[in-house]
Amino acid sequence: MPQTSIGQMNMMRDTHETFTGNKALQIEEALIFETGRVEVTGVDVDEPVTEETRLGGLERHAPIGLPGLSEPETMRHYLRLSQKNYSIDTGLFSLGSCTMKHNPRLNERMARLPGIGDIHPLQPVQSVQGALELMDTLAHWLMTLTGMAGVALSPKAGAHGELCGMMAIKAAIAAKGEQASRTVVLVPDSAHGTNPATAALIGFSVKPVPARADGTVDPEEVRKLAGPEMAAIMLTNPNTCGLFEKDVVEIADILHEAGAYFYCDGANFNAIVGKARPGDLGVDAMHINLHKTFSTPHGGGGPGSGPVVLSERLAPFAPLPFVKRGKQGYALIEHAGNAGDAKPFGRITAFHGQMGMYVRALSYMLSHGADGLRQASEDAVLNANYVRAGLADLISLPFGNRPCMHEVLFDDTWLKDTGLTTLDFAKALIDEGYHPMTVYFPLVVHGAMLVEPTESESKASLDLFIATLRDLAISIRAGERERFTGAPYHAPRRRLDETRAARSPVLRWQPPEPIKVAAE
Repeated sequence: MPQTSIGQMNMMRDTHETFTGNKALQIEEALIFETGRVEVTGVDVDEPVTEETRLGGLERHAPIGLPGLSEPETMRHYLRLSQKNYSIDTGLFSLGSCTMKHNPRLNERMARLPGIGDIHPLQPVQSVQGALELMDTLAHWLMTLTGMAGVALSPKAGAHGELCGMMAIKAAIAAKGEQASRTVVLVPDSAHGTNPATAALIGFSVKPVPARADGTVDPEEVRKLAGPEMAAIMLTNPNTCGLFEKDVVEIADILHEAGAYFYCDGANFNAIVGKARPGDLGVDAMHINLHKTFSTPHGGGGPGSGPVVLSERLAPFAPLPFVKRGKQGYALIEHAGNAGDAKPFGRITAFHGQMGMYVRALSYMLSHGADGLRQASEDAVLNANYVRAGLADLISLPFGNRPCMHEVLFDDTWLKDTGLTTLDFAKALIDEGYHPMTVYFPLVVHGAMLVEPTESESKASLDLFIATLRDLAISIRAGERERFTGAPYHAPRRRLDETRAARSPVLRWQPPEPIKVAAE
């Protein structure tokens, strides 16, 4: 009896249509607006009893008209949506500069412990002494790992942490009476996009620093721009090309000699934890994305957590509120009048960040220990270099085939004259069951593909990923353009017109126009 190959089975699967539109367990579902009914709901909500309104004339005067579902319909709807999602629990997530690492379930159990998962930010301080001690312990670990003198735990994400660090720098400049003269922030071309936006948001002007041929910042370029008007530099290290800035100490010395500050974007801290301390490199402020380095979840509705570590020069300017340990226990300093010698620049958030993220991060630190954290960084760098070595003969490397840090950067030079783009390659990767790598970033190379496998992946996982990319690359070299130009073919939805979607988004569902029946 002749056997059917996998390719033939896939072809049969793709061409065989079903009555429902479903393909086995991949359920095709109409929009909730098309299936829901206004008169049905799986949730009972009491009508509020109010004597007065605070809506200032913006009250609703008609039923909201949202579609409702019964309880089983609701369960099926959200379960089906979840099955269309891709996550780190689904497979390897190679997004560069994002560190999509495994979130150990031990961390989740700790965050749900009674007394931690149910505390409230408005509880009396004496009733949350354990929580404040946990925050103080986390702060100690963060300062130890970074070699810094202070830390602000309150920022709720990376960009929020950037804002906090730069506001501390601005406060320090104002304290010296130099706010009128120090108005310029240097931002390398390889920086994360939030860096120049953060600097501009709080009133600084931004000057770019070009990358040299090897993808790093030349200290001589910084020296040319250094002057009495310079407030700070915002440098990512390791940078967004996946390379360590080897001249970072010299750059820090240039800044400090000019009276400026060194802000380091800590998004890539996962590459150097336990190996290098930013404080020893001359850094004055650095935010830390707890989800990237210490395995707290990405997203999930937020808020996240983006603590900022500060040097001795900036630690006094850390924002309110902050934890202070004393003879009578722990206090939460909420007002500048109680801050002692500190000079907080103000308050950056109403409450003190996200307690659940503190618990998860500290659980990760304690379960790994100092040596385990160092090994995680070493494994992250090893895995990225393993991917680089496995693909270097087929996919071009903009800065040569030399060791990288925790992520490896490819460009589109190898696609020249094929008629295909980085986007085509990324979309075809979806058909193979992977979320694409970061594409078109960083901007310092054309058609960038930034791959960060993290330390979570096994050799078997990396081998399959590398083999998949090699198969796609070989297919391109063989001229099999159709595999790419219409990809993805197997996803629940095909490729969108992304330019049109960005410029003319449809933000509200409207019932389709009724189909007119021609008269006989």
